[in-house]
Amino acid sequence: MPNTVERLRIENFGPIVEAEVEFGDLTVFVGPQATGKSLFLQIFKLLQDRGSIWERFKSAGLVWTSQPQEFLELYLGEGMGSAYSPDNTRLIWNDEAVELAKHLSGANKSKKDEQIFYIPAQRVMCLSRGLPLRFVDFQAGDPFVLRQFSETIYQMTQTEFARASRFFPVSGRMREGVRRRLQESIFAGLGLSLKRQQHQKRLVLTDESGRELPYLVWSAGQREFVPMLLGFYWLMPSGKASRRDEALRWVIIEEPEMGLHAQAILDVMTLALELLRRGYRVCLTSHAPLVLDVVWALGVIGRHGGTDADVRRMLNLSPQEAEVAKHALQVRPRVYYFQRNGRAVDISDLDPGAEHIEESGWGGLTEFSGKIGEVVAEVVNRYERKKAS
Repeated sequence: MPNTVERLRIENFGPIVEAEVEFGDLTVFVGPQATGKSLFLQIFKLLQDRGSIWERFKSAGLVWTSQPQEFLELYLGEGMGSAYSPDNTRLIWNDEAVELAKHLSGANKSKKDEQIFYIPAQRVMCLSRGLPLRFVDFQAGDPFVLRQFSETIYQMTQTEFARASRFFPVSGRMREGVRRRLQESIFAGLGLSLKRQQHQKRLVLTDESGRELPYLVWSAGQREFVPMLLGFYWLMPSGKASRRDEALRWVIIEEPEMGLHAQAILDVMTLALELLRRGYRVCLTSHAPLVLDVVWALGVIGRHGGTDADVRRMLNLSPQEAEVAKHALQVRPRVYYFQRNGRAVDISDLDPGAEHIEESGWGGLTEFSGKIGEVVAEVVNRYERKKAS
């Protein structure tokens, strides 16, 4: 299990006033939209992967000046360069200040191996009628992490699966139990196939009779999940290799719950736990209470002598997935709440009885349901008292 302490502090960068994160094996960011969760993680990737990012931009024929703001327009997306202030923005990585201009100037001489695999929230934009887009198919002002992810899954579908017709479910890809649950919870018994059209392979859903359902008639959840599935395939190659590349140490998945029913969210969390078992360190952003429910429950089960059987029962895992369940009890997560005031709060204990609402309400994900329950209980009690009188 990775045990190195890695810490990043960002001040005065876009919506972020002050955010310091100590990364765990599993790190989860929660909070309202536009509070800097994605920005924080994209800067984290920039600090780790400047060499591979520089190489990708150069291979696409993109140019920029030495000004960090201009580079950030390319990397973060159009309009984001102004989020950075040379006078006020501070980046502190593992207790050392990072001067962004100097950091970027050395990108061409740094390592080109990618260390962070990033599955962005905008992943649904990667597929055009079932075909993953190339890096150069996007506009220059589109976020790098979206373009890079799309290029990666394009290459995989066109090369690694060049001779395959079936994409999911496929024996040897993922554990049998999670394959079966995903086929039921997301694909409703349908399969995912690759169909050759105009010298390229496009993804289509197929039923047992071979009838094809093109991309535009898929459900919203299927369109959201399939790019993420491609990402999991990339990270978990078939065969004996547990990881795609030893240099690849981190996986970031933004909002893995988008468009998914509760069982499907549990299945995605199981896949995240499988990534941890394979030695990756995983970062998630989420707006789903169920994601933190799982993180909280794993901590409670582990601290109170629970076993892998308890984890398997909670996540509906098969006995063949006991190894994933056992490893899940070793995970030490970190959870951070990005607030509307621009500050991030460490709520890793996830204590429902904590004095501060930021933690007891789990970063706003449970406090609203609790408030609804309180109001309903008050109305019912008032009604009963009135009825009794």
